[in-house]
Amino acid sequence: MIIPVILAGGSGTRLWPLSRKHYPKQLLKLFGDKTMLQQTLLRLQGVKNLAPPIVVCNEEHRFMVAEQLHEIGQKESSIILEPIARNTAPALALAAIHARTLGDNPILLVLSADHMIREVVVFQGAVADAIGAAQGGHLATFGVHPTRPETGYGYIKTLNDSGAHVFFPVSEFVEKPNLATAEEYLAEGCYYWNSGMFVFQTEVFLRELQEQSPDVVVAAEQAKVLAVQDLDFIRVDKDAFAQAPNISIDYALMEKSKNVVCVPLDAGWSDVGDWKSFWDLSDKDASGNSLIGDSIDIGSTNTLVFSQDKLVATLGVNNLMIINTPDAVLVADKSQAQEVKSIISHIEKQKRSEHLQHREIYRPWGCYDAIDSGDRYQVNRIRVKPGGSLSLQVHHHRAEHWIVVKGTALVQKGDETILLSENESTYIPVGTKHRLSNPGKIPLEIVEVQSGPYLEDDDVIRYEDSYGRS
Repeated sequence: MIIPVILAGGSGTRLWPLSRKHYPKQLLKLFGDKTMLQQTLLRLQGVKNLAPPIVVCNEEHRFMVAEQLHEIGQKESSIILEPIARNTAPALALAAIHARTLGDNPILLVLSADHMIREVVVFQGAVADAIGAAQGGHLATFGVHPTRPETGYGYIKTLNDSGAHVFFPVSEFVEKPNLATAEEYLAEGCYYWNSGMFVFQTEVFLRELQEQSPDVVVAAEQAKVLAVQDLDFIRVDKDAFAQAPNISIDYALMEKSKNVVCVPLDAGWSDVGDWKSFWDLSDKDASGNSLIGDSIDIGSTNTLVFSQDKLVATLGVNNLMIINTPDAVLVADKSQAQEVKSIISHIEKQKRSEHLQHREIYRPWGCYDAIDSGDRYQVNRIRVKPGGSLSLQVHHHRAEHWIVVKGTALVQKGDETILLSENESTYIPVGTKHRLSNPGKIPLEIVEVQSGPYLEDDDVIRYEDSYGRS
């Protein structure tokens, strides 16, 4: 049995302002009509003996992850929630300990949820080679054939890169090099980009991790023993998991083990780690421009424009990245793509929120978009999924006026329950217990006008909630 383990806990800071902490790149539709997480699983279709996946994600992303898995038919998935970020080694230990309960020493296919692979058939062939290596007791990793002297990736050095072998012993893992060193690696021919994807038997992995980093295994085992099932999720114990060191699987095991082999991969792989990588993968015009969204260009070259909500016009610029979202715009030279994450620290120092979430906020019942706000008022556009329901709640400092613009709304207001159709409205006075639900089969859209002296989200008391929120 092959169990995919999908690591979905990253934050994608170099893809800001599109990727945010509460809505990171693995949950976005960067290429096509499926998210990065969904594409990661869909490219495994056709792999033999494949079991439902184990997905390890941040607690705050749980509802979005569950919904995206359901959308592609992955309803039997195990979703393990990380209560605190502890890097890839503790996350993988949790997944492996859980996998023990699902089968007799299953093989784990460990993938990141935010990678792009263009040639799926070639990738699946490499997966088959890696499974063969794992069946032989090895820890297999995928090494990507380098196409350029890349300084943004770590590298894997193999002992032998000749002959008809499908995998080679690993000599060492090396950190991200400078340009001159990367050029030497490319010329030498036995270095590969470190993809961060692995295949191994559950028991082989746990045994070697216990030998090399026992504190990781001890913390993960205790966290899993104390775990509870919460709706679709496995919620591990926070205090126990916090005892795990914050360490990557490379540092904790792969760099120390003598049992690691490299399976070469040449399948159009990219970790889409920054906007330059995104531009590399995007369709371009004859001048090297990639124009996505509402945009007009005259005379520019090698430029990326990504616009979500308004016209962006460029005139005679070169080598720029221009990323427009409803609440933030990034303009940078592509040579600075790796430095975009430094903007996050400036935003944090100013105590702003644009690194955390978009203007449109996602909830398990749907989403809302803060359209406008001013002194004592805020206007939101609210979308509720079919069958979705907000919590039964009350506010002590604001009143709300709801106007239905699409679909049908079921409104509980005090002791009264009313059904509203398009162009109908209702008023929720301050201190009135209320709930909004969508009983229909199409999304419900309403415009909400809040008014009062205090309009922050923490002015809410929940009495009932369909999604287990406090």
